[in-house]
Amino acid sequence: MKRKEFSDDDTDDEKSKKLKTKSGLSRVPENDVVSGDDDSDPMNDDTFHGLSGSDASSDSSVFESESDGDHDGINGTANISKANGPENGKAEATNGVTNSSTSRESHAKQKVLAQERKAAKPNAGNISRSKKIWERLRRKSHVPLKERKELVAELFGIITGCVKDFVFKHDSVRVIQTALKYANLEQRKMIARELEGEYKALAESRYAKFLIGKLLVHGDNEIRDLIIPEFYGNVRRLIKHPEASWILDDTYRGIATPQQKSRILREWYGAEFSLFKSEATAAPTANLSDILKEHPEKRAPIMRSLYETINHLVQKKQTGFTLLHDAMLQYVLNTKIGGEDRSEFIELLKGDEEGDLLKNLAFTRSGTRVVSLALAYGTAKDRKVILRAYKETITALAYDSHGHLVLLAAIDVIDDTVLTAKSIFSEFLGKDSDREKQHENILAHATDKYARIPLLHVFAGTANRLLPQEEITFLEAIQSIRMATSKKEPEVRRKELIKAISPSLLSTIEQNAEKLAQSLFGCQFIFEVLLGADGDKASAMDSVADLAMGNPAVEGHVAQSQAASRMLKTLVVGGRFDVKTGKVEPVQPPLGFAAILYSRIKAPIAQWAMGPGSFAVVALLEAEGFEGKQEILKVLRKKKEGLKEAAGREWVLKEE
Repeated sequence: MKRKEFSDDDTDDEKSKKLKTKSGLSRVPENDVVSGDDDSDPMNDDTFHGLSGSDASSDSSVFESESDGDHDGINGTANISKANGPENGKAEATNGVTNSSTSRESHAKQKVLAQERKAAKPNAGNISRSKKIWERLRRKSHVPLKERKELVAELFGIITGCVKDFVFKHDSVRVIQTALKYANLEQRKMIARELEGEYKALAESRYAKFLIGKLLVHGDNEIRDLIIPEFYGNVRRLIKHPEASWILDDTYRGIATPQQKSRILREWYGAEFSLFKSEATAAPTANLSDILKEHPEKRAPIMRSLYETINHLVQKKQTGFTLLHDAMLQYVLNTKIGGEDRSEFIELLKGDEEGDLLKNLAFTRSGTRVVSLALAYGTAKDRKVILRAYKETITALAYDSHGHLVLLAAIDVIDDTVLTAKSIFSEFLGKDSDREKQHENILAHATDKYARIPLLHVFAGTANRLLPQEEITFLEAIQSIRMATSKKEPEVRRKELIKAISPSLLSTIEQNAEKLAQSLFGCQFIFEVLLGADGDKASAMDSVADLAMGNPAVEGHVAQSQAASRMLKTLVVGGRFDVKTGKVEPVQPPLGFAAILYSRIKAPIAQWAMGPGSFAVVALLEAEGFEGKQEILKVLRKKKEGLKEAAGREWVLKEE
């Protein structure tokens, strides 16, 4: 029931007074809400303390406060400061100054207390002084050599004997790093010896881990052999640690000896390999095949431990470690044909949605072999998924010293040649580009040490003129696996790929023969493509033969280039030399380059025979089906004395 504001007996004046009183004492700021459920009284004694005087009953004073006073947003009530007159205003201003002064004093006291606490810590004075020296030394260009030597000597005087007190603090560890930077070898050894027994803890420290890196990089074998053994027995813990994993992998990749690497990798195989050392008479091996051959009963626990550690790092997205890639290679090499462990491993590779795992693997030696084996062992669907992960990195793989091997494996094992041509070769050829841009792309690949290999692989196969022996051996293993996992015949696959890329390659030779002939790799590209390509080669051969026109004695002529003259010789004989048979195996149909070249060098044939380009003339005389042999011999017989003299000069050069 609503409360009645006025009684029936109230006069008009009394009602007016009640309204004024109610309006003055009840008003609150518009933004403040006084909840009816709140137990506290919004009009508390503190808020209205100023109204206790004689002015409190004055209506004019109340309304003046209402219009001029500030509102207290905390209590939700009116702060009617002017109700108490100017004296209270001065008091409040004084209180504001006092509060500000009190706050500054409080901060000053806190600062003093903090400094006192720092000063009470051990070696506080030494740390403070060393930090000042570090501040000076870090500005190398601003410190004269003499002063720097004095500062370094003073710094070592401070830290000697108490290095451990510096290394676990984020600011003072910089002092030790600076000391290492300017130290001589003996001083570095001193620091390394003082930290002996603490390297595992240092590796796990967010800041001190960099100190280990500096010691290993700037130290010698003695320092290396002090640090790395302290990781033994803790490898699986360290590789999972967010800080220590990076320093462990850097150490493994770039510093550790082969024996130390084996000790580190062995610990992935289980706790037994962390707790017990191998036989003292033999160096420890990390080759899992040898270990399983010696202890076949340990296969299940070793493979399980290895997979669990691999899977942990993959799930944590820590997939860039060389140590991880080496462990993965050991695992996949020892999975069984048709076994669940092999299928599970391939699914692990495919399950990386972002593709970071596959991309990281493709740029290390062990990683490329892991991916190549996965391509060889996998199904057609597996291969498609793996290849899709490299959609944006095909070109980068081609130019990489390790990555190109992944492309070679894909070319060898994928049955869908349309997919291979579209996913791999289209990136090389630049299918979506105009003809000029396409030629530039192919030219860049053809003259690069690594990028040329995937482009020429379909023509040359695993020839040692294209690949090192180590890669040849590995690709031959991939090709043997392919026999059980791929359906298409290798020769059919090769011909389909050659047909897909030949037009673009022949067009590039036709337009850029001169540029290609200027380098060894370019010359190799020319003869590999012309011997093996499918389609009309006439225009390309004409462009190459035109290079031989002119005076062969002029500097810069192709006859003066050993690589170019050998290229011409190979094209003239029309085939590649087979080491096994000891003779040239001509291509079919015959290339017919001998007649094309002879038409360009017929006039100066004697000069060719007596110069560096004599290989090409000899090839013309040996070429099968070439009809100009007798004509050449007739010219050379007339130049017999000159040929003997040229042969003598060549012999003298060899003797020197």
